[in-house]
Amino acid sequence: MAQAAGFKVCVVGGAGGIGQPLSLLMAMDPLVSELCVYDLTLAMVPAAGVAADLSHINSRAKVSAYAFDKDDKAIDKAEECLTGCHLVLVPAGVPRKPGQDRKDLLGINAGIAKNIVEACAKFCPDAVIGLIVNPVNSVVPAMCEMWKKKGLNPAKICGVTSLDILRANKFVYELTGAPIGGIEIPVIGGHAGATILPLFSQDKAAATIAADKIPELDKKVQDAGTVVVSAKGGKGSATLSMACAASRFAKAVLAGLNGTDTVECAYVMSSITELPYFASKADGELSVYEKERLAGLMATLKEEIDAGLEYAAANEFA
Repeated sequence: MAQAAGFKVCVVGGAGGIGQPLSLLMAMDPLVSELCVYDLTLAMVPAAGVAADLSHINSRAKVSAYAFDKDDKAIDKAEECLTGCHLVLVPAGVPRKPGQDRKDLLGINAGIAKNIVEACAKFCPDAVIGLIVNPVNSVVPAMCEMWKKKGLNPAKICGVTSLDILRANKFVYELTGAPIGGIEIPVIGGHAGATILPLFSQDKAAATIAADKIPELDKKVQDAGTVVVSAKGGKGSATLSMACAASRFAKAVLAGLNGTDTVECAYVMSSITELPYFASKADGELSVYEKERLAGLMATLKEEIDAGLEYAAANEFA
């Protein structure tokens, strides 16, 4: 039997809390023939160690490590790592500190994302870029607009929102006991707080849940990340579930590149609403509650998009 086409995947931040399990899942994917683990030399676990560990897994993937100093510019150093990549996953950036202004966080994390995305624009402009960099609602528009300035296709830049779907699916399963493999809740809007809108009306199992329980279930999906941070005593955030979700996104992308039609929610440049960036995957009529929630989230999401657009207006790729 002929072997499926192989793809080159890079995980930026591959030695980190999300990056290590995500690299493991990518190394195990039969469509991945080459995996690059990219991280900084100051990472607690060296990228070379992660790559050596993964290289012993019984899979076809050739695993390589690339480590750079924190002041290195990827556009100057990462040519070998990024050239030929079909998919670049970026679980990078710093977490928001208590009391930190979102604009300050955006300035830091957009700078981190820009360092790698501008290098992708040069060395792998046809790759799909999956961003897992908070605040996603602002970072994705910022990177897309700068990508466009280079004359490149902004549809290649995606904010990975699959974790919202996994959470919604699991919570519906816990309430209904329906076969979890058949539950699929589209989640639209953005990827933070009230901008996250699970469309429970669009799933057969979720549609059986009493209407008066939906607001609480909706809030549970919105607040799920905070629950993990609290359970970890402030010593971490959602890393394992995020890696699983990013792997789901990656598998959908790779299957599509391999010729299999796939559909996955992601936060992307969009024209389905008046906002220029939106996560979507929905068919059919929204419930009254969902229509009200959608109307309510638009102003917040617009504000977060505008922050990204302002960053892009003041910056450009090298």
